[in-house]
Amino acid sequence: MTDSLSGGCQCGAIRFQAQRLKDNSHVCHCRMCQKAAGNFFMALVGVPLEDFTWTRGQPSFFASSVKVKRGFCANCGTPLFFRHQDSQHISMTIGSFDHPENIPLAFELGIEAKLPQIAQLGSIRNYGTTEENDPEGSKEIKQSSAQHPDQDTKDWTHSASQNF
Repeated sequence: MTDSLSGGCQCGAIRFQAQRLKDNSHVCHCRMCQKAAGNFFMALVGVPLEDFTWTRGQPSFFASSVKVKRGFCANCGTPLFFRHQDSQHISMTIGSFDHPENIPLAFELGIEAKLPQIAQLGSIRNYGTTEENDPEGSKEIKQSSAQHPDQDTKDWTHSASQNF
């Protein structure tokens, strides 16, 4: 797999570096992963512990079972990892990498909980790009975005308003 990949959370408080990835990139459909991701599945790839470094901040975690911790950013809530205490690798969320498009999937598991909506993805109506068709005003959102850029930065202090 690709060498030396960086990534982090949405707000930039947590950043990481992976020198090497395992060949186990996958989506997990199990109910725990669905809840942890707040989505239909969680996409993960392993990084050997000796090839992994937190370069900014430290994640918070939730012990989702006796031997498993799931890490996230306490600032913005971005899911970051799954870690079994007996494993010599950490499974990072593929979407938290700066360039997730460079991490092809190898398999899926947890299919006992695979949701039927997954089968709809190739056949439902396609509204095109968010920039052209977002009914809630993607231009304004993009201009005021507090999302960390998909690259390492020396520091990051931008924050969005908390008013709803």
